[in-house]
Amino acid sequence: MLDATTRSGGTATAPPRAAATELAVTVPVGAAVAPAPPLLRLGRFLLSPWARFSLLVALLAGAGASVLLFKPQKLLADGWPPQLSGATAAVVFAVAYGVVTVAFVPRPLLNLAAGALFGSALGLGVSMAGTVLGAGLAFGLGRVLGQDALRPLLRGRLLKAADGQLSRHGMRSMLAARLFPGLPFWGVNYCAAVSRMGWTSFLVATALGSIPNTAAYVVAGARASSPTSPIFLIALAAIALPTVAGAVVAWRKRHHFRGR
Repeated sequence: MLDATTRSGGTATAPPRAAATELAVTVPVGAAVAPAPPLLRLGRFLLSPWARFSLLVALLAGAGASVLLFKPQKLLADGWPPQLSGATAAVVFAVAYGVVTVAFVPRPLLNLAAGALFGSALGLGVSMAGTVLGAGLAFGLGRVLGQDALRPLLRGRLLKAADGQLSRHGMRSMLAARLFPGLPFWGVNYCAAVSRMGWTSFLVATALGSIPNTAAYVVAGARASSPTSPIFLIALAAIALPTVAGAVVAWRKRHHFRGR
């Protein structure tokens, strides 16, 4: 029996599924798939976790080499360049402070220099601005370039415990790390970057926890010309006592850490 379209003199149309089947191109089973273009393969490689981590290592190595070459510790001996003064000098110093802390320059040295160059009040403000800036730069670099590569390596019991503490109790853990003397500033930054700690907790805890130690060094630098003054002696005590207390706590807890 002819359908209505044939009877009316029209042209019969194949069903949609049949038309799609007729237009489909059959690919042989053994045919080779065309490789991805070179630029696409290069982009995938550059975005891979270990490629980004290699870039982070290269950046830090270059920064460390630059510090060894230019020796920013000369600020303590030679002073600030005379062409920079006032607010401009403070801003430049704060930015330079943040950048060189990413390259492992010790913060106590920079805090002493800030106190000697700008005095106690302005020196503390400049040092704290540089501290937060440097911590944020290191945290961002570690989070973007290193986290994906390093997180799968957190397999040891102690490493997992530290990561869990930082990830679940970020504010409290970072505040304790900043207040505890002896922990390297750059090391804490990159450890926090590998964890799942949030930006806000990291930066706020860094700012609050760094104030006591930073203030002690800045005041000591500002009063270094009068080493017998009470303020200078108080600043030295504020530096020495937490260091001694931290060493005693670490010594008493050594068996606890070995047991882990």
